[in-house]
Amino acid sequence: MTTGKQLFTTLTADGTLTVEIEDVTFPEPTGNQVLVKMEAAPINPSDLAILTSAADLENAEYSPGKFVAKMPEPFNTGSKARHGQKLPAGNEGAGTVVATGDSDMAKGLMGQRVACVPGNAYSQYCIADAAMCLPLGDHSCEDGASAFVNPMTALGFVENAKMDGQKAIVHTAAASNLGQMLIKICQEDNIELVNIVRKAEHVELLKSLGAKYVVNSSDDDFMKQLREAIDATDAFYGFDPIGGGQATDHVFKAMEQVAVSKMTEYSRYGSNQQKRMFIYGRLDMGPTILTPSYGFGFTLSGWLLTPFLANAGMETVMRMRKRVLDNLTTTFASSYKRKVTLEEMLTKEAVMDYRQMKTGEKYLVTPHG
Repeated sequence: MTTGKQLFTTLTADGTLTVEIEDVTFPEPTGNQVLVKMEAAPINPSDLAILTSAADLENAEYSPGKFVAKMPEPFNTGSKARHGQKLPAGNEGAGTVVATGDSDMAKGLMGQRVACVPGNAYSQYCIADAAMCLPLGDHSCEDGASAFVNPMTALGFVENAKMDGQKAIVHTAAASNLGQMLIKICQEDNIELVNIVRKAEHVELLKSLGAKYVVNSSDDDFMKQLREAIDATDAFYGFDPIGGGQATDHVFKAMEQVAVSKMTEYSRYGSNQQKRMFIYGRLDMGPTILTPSYGFGFTLSGWLLTPFLANAGMETVMRMRKRVLDNLTTTFASSYKRKVTLEEMLTKEAVMDYRQMKTGEKYLVTPHG
């Protein structure tokens, strides 16, 4: 049996969030499973949902390999379904296969470096499904640690747009690691992309990557910039990781204003231009504010990678995975601000830093130090 350290997060009914590292015995892999010795795992915004959420980390109690914090309302009640459950964390990572089940697919991975999505990547070992492992070949585990969530999500947006007959996309919070990948994918696939950022330096960053349309939400003429970009691209379809506030609302408004400007006859109901936005994250934990003034042809829905992949079918998924692997150190490269061990990721300094989810400041966890 293999033993090692693993991180767990528990939220109790009284709002106490405990995140700590424990010694665990890992089961032997069976069937199509492999046991991966984890060497690198990124901290993605999607991981923070159960790792930190909206907890009061400033006033938490920190001790080696552990912190205890209070979850404020309404977030504690909103997380009622997980009360009392001890959950692992870490969606993705990379490591070396050290044991396998008896399927041919699993056996074929023995000794190989792989990227995987075990859901408990903040751990020294993980059981993973061989079918969901991406052999990294000559790439390092650090190169492959972020090979799944951001690359497959960015590719998924473009695949989704093509399926829906769209030739242009609007993307908010576009200076993110994922946003930079999306710029490169859209260039390769001849999809027009309207990038919304909130800082002048982000405009410069994205323009340096070849982005044609970059609008700054901090500028006084933001809505004018946005309308002009949507008008030039016919982008009535977009993705928003912010979730809370009015990011999506502003996009819908600009889309409608562009659509109305092209109408030949007035309609009190607004345009019949279909406008669609997908929320795929919650960088802003507040309510999503909509002020419908954009006709009735608008749709807002959620977007999550796993259901998309299930619906897209194996052929599409395999094509996407091959594209990621072929371009792992170019289009899909990730950079990290800091590497931390399991223990270091639970220090106040680290937690307060990575929970801010600042652009270009991603953390990489190295479970074996």
